[in-house]
Amino acid sequence: MFTEAIIKLWGESGFTALTWQYLAMIIIACVLIYMAIVKKFEPLLLLPIAFGVLLANLPLSGLMEPPASPDEAGGLLYYLYLGVKKGVYPSLIFLGIGAMTDFGPLIARPSSLFLGAAAQFGVAVAFVIAVTLGFTPAEAASIGIIGGADGPTAIYLTAKLAPHLLPAIAIAAYSYMALIPLIQPPLMRLLTTKKERETKMDQLRPVSKLEKVCFPILVTVLCVLLLPSVAPLIGMLMLGNLFKESGVVERLSSTVQNAMINIVTIFLGVTVGATANAEAFLRPETIKIIALGLLAFMFSTVGGLLLGKLFYVLSGGKVNPLIGSAGVSAVPMAARVSQVEGQKANPSNFLLMHAMGPNVAGVIGSAVAAGILLSLFG
Repeated sequence: MFTEAIIKLWGESGFTALTWQYLAMIIIACVLIYMAIVKKFEPLLLLPIAFGVLLANLPLSGLMEPPASPDEAGGLLYYLYLGVKKGVYPSLIFLGIGAMTDFGPLIARPSSLFLGAAAQFGVAVAFVIAVTLGFTPAEAASIGIIGGADGPTAIYLTAKLAPHLLPAIAIAAYSYMALIPLIQPPLMRLLTTKKERETKMDQLRPVSKLEKVCFPILVTVLCVLLLPSVAPLIGMLMLGNLFKESGVVERLSSTVQNAMINIVTIFLGVTVGATANAEAFLRPETIKIIALGLLAFMFSTVGGLLLGKLFYVLSGGKVNPLIGSAGVSAVPMAARVSQVEGQKANPSNFLLMHAMGPNVAGVIGSAVAAGILLSLFG
C-alpha cells in the first residue's frame, strides 16, 4: 500500500509533466527575479510579474485554469486576471499615479505637451514595421504602444486588442522602462551637441492652486470628448490628481497613492506574469515583439529629442533639448535621466523640474495614443 501511494503521488505530481519548455520558462522567471532583486530593475512590478511567470510554468497547478463548469471553481489567478482582461487594474493604477503626479511644470510651460506628443513617435514607427513583418493592425498597435514607455497603458491596450500577446508586451514594456538609464543617454549624447546640453533654463513660473485644480477637470473634458475610448485611463488619472490638488480629501489621496496602488500592482503583476506560460511565450513572435519594443522606445526618445532641438533653435538657445527625451511616460525616471545628463555637461544645470513637464505630458500622450489606436482597431 505504501509503495502504491508513493507511485500514485508521483504520477499526480507536476514532475511527470515537466518539459524542457517549462524548465526554460522557470529559468527566465528566475532571471527576471534576479533583475528585480539584485539589479533593482522596476522591482515593484518586475518581481510580481516574474513570480507570476514562475507559477504559470509549474505544471498541473491549475492557477490560471477557467472553471470546467458553472458549478466548479477555476484557478485563483484566473479570477484575479479578470481585472486585467476587463481593463480594471491599469485604470486603478492610473488613479494612483494621478494622485502622485504634480502637473505644475506642465501647466507652467504648456509647450511641454508638444514634447510629450513627439515622444510618441516610436509608437507609429513600431506600428508600421510590425504590420510590415506580418502582424495584424491590432497586434501592431499593441506592440507599438510599448514606445510610450507606460506599462499600464500597454497592458490596457493589449488586453483589449491582442490579449494573446500580453505576456511578451508586458515584460518588454516594463523591462525597457527599467532600462531607461541605459537606453536613453547614448541617444541623448548622439543627437545633441555639448553646447545644447550645457543650456541652463530659466526658473518656471509659480502655478496657482486654482490652475492645478482646474487642470484635471479641463483635461478630462477635452480628452474624453475627443476620444471616449480613453475615458478609463484619463478619467482615473485626473481623478487621482484632483484628489491630490483639491486638498480636501487627504485620506482618499493617501489611500490611492499607497494601499490601493500597492494591492493592485500585486494583482496586476502576478496575473500578467501568469499568462506567460511556455506555450504562449516560447514563440518566434516573442523575439520580434521584444525587438520591436526596443525600437519603439528608442524612436520615441529620438522624437522627443528632435523636437527639443527645434525648441532650442526657436527659443534662441533658451530650451535645453535634453528635456525632450523625458517626453516618454516613465515618471519620474526619464526626467531624472535628463537631469543627470544635463549636469554631466554643466554641473550647475538643474533640469529636473523642466523635464517633469514633458514627462507628465508623456503620461497623457501615451493614454491618448492608446485611445486613438483603440478607436481605430478595437
